[in-house]
Amino acid sequence: MSNFEESEMAERYKFLSPLGIEDEIETIPLAPRLTSLEGKTIHFSITGEPDLTIYLDRQLREAYPQVNWTSKKSYTPTPVRLTEEEMKTTDAVILAVSW
Repeated sequence: MSNFEESEMAERYKFLSPLGIEDEIETIPLAPRLTSLEGKTIHFSITGEPDLTIYLDRQLREAYPQVNWTSKKSYTPTPVRLTEEEMKTTDAVILAVSW
């Protein structure tokens, strides 16, 4: 292909990168893992069809009786947020999304 043909093609076609344009994001490190579940408060947040998670909720409570379990259920895809007080006293959160 001659230089003329290459320059002619370059003028006719414009290409976008398939990678797109990446905006900068703030990264937040993961919370440290719990060393033990003994006496911890774990919040079980259920969204969607809460009836589908009744068995899981019961199994977790039976398998880990040393844990203080709390839960909130929502029939929407958005989980019910923890209050400021709950955030201070909760050690971990399990989010269950079921549809």
